[in-house]
Amino acid sequence: MAHHRRALAPRLLSLRLLNLTTACLLGLLAHGPVAAQTDTSTADVWRATSRLGYGPSPASAQAAQTDAKAWALQQVDAAYAASQNPPTIAADLAGFNAPLNDIARDYHAYTEERKQLRERAATKTSAMATSDMAAPSAMQANPMLDEKFMRDMVRTASTWRIMACSDAAIEQPLLAKMTEFWFNHLNVSNTKGNTRPFLGNYVASAIRSNALGKFEDLLLASARHPAMLLYLDQAQSNARGLNENYARELMELHTLGVGAGYSQTDVRELARILTGWTTPFGQGEAFRFTPRLHDTGDKVLLGKAFKNTGIAEGEEAIRMLAHHPATAQRIAKRLASTFISDQPSQAVVDKLAMTFLRTQGDIRAVMQTLVALPEFWQADNSLFKTPLDFACSALVAQGGVKDPRDIGQTLGFLAQAGQPLHAWQTPDGYKTDAATWLAPEALTRRADFALGLGNRMAEPSYLRPFLSASARERIGREPANTRSGLMLASPDFMRK
Repeated sequence: MAHHRRALAPRLLSLRLLNLTTACLLGLLAHGPVAAQTDTSTADVWRATSRLGYGPSPASAQAAQTDAKAWALQQVDAAYAASQNPPTIAADLAGFNAPLNDIARDYHAYTEERKQLRERAATKTSAMATSDMAAPSAMQANPMLDEKFMRDMVRTASTWRIMACSDAAIEQPLLAKMTEFWFNHLNVSNTKGNTRPFLGNYVASAIRSNALGKFEDLLLASARHPAMLLYLDQAQSNARGLNENYARELMELHTLGVGAGYSQTDVRELARILTGWTTPFGQGEAFRFTPRLHDTGDKVLLGKAFKNTGIAEGEEAIRMLAHHPATAQRIAKRLASTFISDQPSQAVVDKLAMTFLRTQGDIRAVMQTLVALPEFWQADNSLFKTPLDFACSALVAQGGVKDPRDIGQTLGFLAQAGQPLHAWQTPDGYKTDAATWLAPEALTRRADFALGLGNRMAEPSYLRPFLSASARERIGREPANTRSGLMLASPDFMRK
């Protein structure tokens, strides 16, 4: 009987917590943010640390307390400075961010091994067809096939992402947040198998390094990267066999946006301009412009004539799209809806777009404008944490990843919560609004994750001032060993 009670305890706690929080959380949609901090400076610290990172740590809470708005502006410059240095990656994880040509060679060796295995299995199957023996599968034919390369590239990239979002000693918090933002905007999915070995390098080198620089540089880094070239089939597009997938998403999602006035003819012309951008892995290269695959004819994109100048015409077209006023509006709205409000006002979007155009797409300058806007600090501009926001902020509260179980538990939670890391299949990326993530059944998963993590951590008492008086009072009535988890699963902690 005692064993039965112990087994039920975690679920009973989750159900009790769900009863405590569901009404408040659902109220976020109908009535705005939960009333938490009454002290303006405390509310500003929470907002700054939760939006320009994944929540306050003891150090950042103290640093921002004196002047949260000045601290927030400092984070933009700090994030830019950090982006100019290589990422901090532990030696046992560093393989995912090896030089791209090294990864290309390893991936080519892996694919050749698989090809030879299939050929040997087919030969053996044919020879055994008239015998009584069962034909072997490919894996049975060579049980020692080295799948470790692919598994390790996925595992190490995911592990680093979780560590980077939760520990300021590994990654500057706003840089981690901006890396997530741009990866989501320029999404690549590991559900397409050939992207897997390149995806970690894409995040750490193409996205992170340009996350607060010029948008055109970020766009070009993405366009040249094998992860994107493979994901949207640009690597196989050539003069004789045109593939429009990347050109279409480059205009529809990455830059101009739907309704910006471009046509299907423009999509095709852009696809022609980009022919020859490919991935010659068999020659030990991750990217190359191959002239013989390029459409050398004249093209017209958005009314502008393009002559055959090889790779330069593709670079010119991408820069033209990056500087377009419609792109400025699209990027401004996505930034505002991620950092200010699910439904930002057009006035806010226009201010950010104006900075984007004035600075020729300087992301750091746009973020400085965003943080300085009064709307960024307004209490009624509420945001609800995505599953990744929530998981990373919970890990921040315990001081980063402390136990190998933290990684597995976090990745498992994200998969169950509908935001598996690196695995959104379509190019549009995950949604970030409350309407997508605020649902009663999702609260139980968050509660389970919070309580599981809370069982292994000391109570994060520094979070108490950020919780409402009612939350502090309710949590204070619970057993001491459950309070960490209850704090992480409180309604206040799920806001940002």
